[in-house]
Amino acid sequence: MSNKIILGVGGSSGALYAKLLMDKLKVLENQWEKVGVVMSDNAKLNWKIELENEAYEAYPYDFYKKMDFFAPFASGSAKYNIMIICPCSMGLLARIAQGISNDLLTRSADVILKERRKLIIVPREMPYSLIHIENLKLLTLAGAIICPASPSFYSKPQTIEALAATVVDRVIDLAGLDSNSYRWGE
Repeated sequence: MSNKIILGVGGSSGALYAKLLMDKLKVLENQWEKVGVVMSDNAKLNWKIELENEAYEAYPYDFYKKMDFFAPFASGSAKYNIMIICPCSMGLLARIAQGISNDLLTRSADVILKERRKLIIVPREMPYSLIHIENLKLLTLAGAIICPASPSFYSKPQTIEALAATVVDRVIDLAGLDSNSYRWGE
C-alpha cells in the first residue's frame, strides 16, 4: 500500500521538529504517494521566529489552509492512512481529544481516528497538567500514538539538529516507514 500522509504542524514551540520531519519525508519519498500539510497560524509564526525563515513554503508537498474543509483528507474516503501532528500544542491536543473539529487539523485527526488509521501526536509541552494527561489518555484510548518530543542521547548527538532528529526518527519508525537511523545495540 502506498502511504498517504497528513502532516499537521501545531502552534507550540518546536518548529525544528517539523522541519526535520519534512526533510526526512523528502528523503523517503519512495515510501509515500502524497503528503498533505496543514499548519496553524502559530506554527507559521513559530517557524519564522525559531528558524528565522519561511522555508516551509519551498517543500514539495500539498499545503492546505487551516479552514479548507475541501481538502481530500477532510473525508475518510480519500484514504489517507497516516497523520502526524508535530509539534502538537496542548490546545490542539485538547480539541482533538474532545472531538472538536473546528478546523482542518482537528477534522483530519477526527477522520483518522474514526477510520481507525494511524495518528501520531508529538506533544511539545512541559510539565503536563492533569488536564493534559487526561487528554493524552483519551487520545491513547481512541487509538492515537503519543510520542512526546523527548530526545534520546544514546547516539551521542553533537548538534541540536541531531538531538531533535532522534525524535523525528522515532516518529518515522512509528509511522511504519523504513529509515536508516540509530538502533540500540547495533
